[in-house]
Amino acid sequence: MPAGDIPGGHFYYWRTRMAPHMAEASGSQSMSATKQTGSNFVIFAALAANLGIAVAKFIAAAISGSSSMLTEGFHSVVDSLNQILLLYGQHRGRRPPDEAHPFGYGRELYFWSFVVAILIFGVGAGVSIYEGVVHIYEPEPLSDPILNYVVLGVAFAMEGASWFFAMREFAAANRDGGWWEAVRKSKDPAGFIVLFEDSAALAGLVIAAIGVWASQAWHDPRIDGVASIAIGVVLALVAALLARESKGLLIGEGADSVTVARVREIVDARAEITSVNHVRTIHTAPESIFVAISADFRDALTMGEAELLIEEIETELKAAMPMLSSIYIRPERREDASTLKPVP
Repeated sequence: MPAGDIPGGHFYYWRTRMAPHMAEASGSQSMSATKQTGSNFVIFAALAANLGIAVAKFIAAAISGSSSMLTEGFHSVVDSLNQILLLYGQHRGRRPPDEAHPFGYGRELYFWSFVVAILIFGVGAGVSIYEGVVHIYEPEPLSDPILNYVVLGVAFAMEGASWFFAMREFAAANRDGGWWEAVRKSKDPAGFIVLFEDSAALAGLVIAAIGVWASQAWHDPRIDGVASIAIGVVLALVAALLARESKGLLIGEGADSVTVARVREIVDARAEITSVNHVRTIHTAPESIFVAISADFRDALTMGEAELLIEEIETELKAAMPMLSSIYIRPERREDASTLKPVP
């Protein structure tokens, strides 16, 4: 059914049907807040572990003079700051929609996730590599390596516990597909950022332990500096990966193919719809989706019948997929509908 057959064209449907969904977006964000409880626990667990570990690492670095231990201390401080920023982003993202931001503030979490990636790269990796280079050119022998081993062991146990909680939460939220595929498809950066941070922390602890042992075994303190640089490289790689994933969410990613197919199936099942031209979606928050549907209506429908049909379709879509916070249905001829290039 062409838009011209209905007074006001497709704008009529945007104006009359979208207004109620501004309130529904707030309800969807409440659902998102409920689902964030698990990720909040993971973040708080990681924050508590990193704060305690940072203090222990700095004390051990001051006593032993280990460059890699000092680097690990900065690493834990950066991780702690990152978790605070993620909590702040979640808090800001829960604000209800308003006139300035009619689709809510959910994507603010994506912004702070990108900031976290920058901090890991600029502060975590940068300080690690700098300290390593300094220690290579100005080596200092380790005075008490046993203390380093004790701190590294305790840190590994605490980071391991944090990693276990993060992995369990992430696996529970992404039961289908492989691990890497789950990361690429995840719309909640808090979960995989903590998981990646903890994984990098465990790798860094292993590298630091090897550096301390090798420096003592071969009586060459410069090896400790090399270990510090290696930790910095690990952090830089993790930061680049997180920046890539956060950038996609910040720009705007569509819903998964299963959700899009389900929307198309529900709309196409209506006899009054002759063709579903396209279904376009974008995540406005981890658990909030805006969907725009272009469909060709039967020409015989009156304006009143079309409006009632749209109400029924929206009600069915919301019942089937509560994460659809805003729904826009546009009557449009099939031959006039635009198409998108497929992703290579």
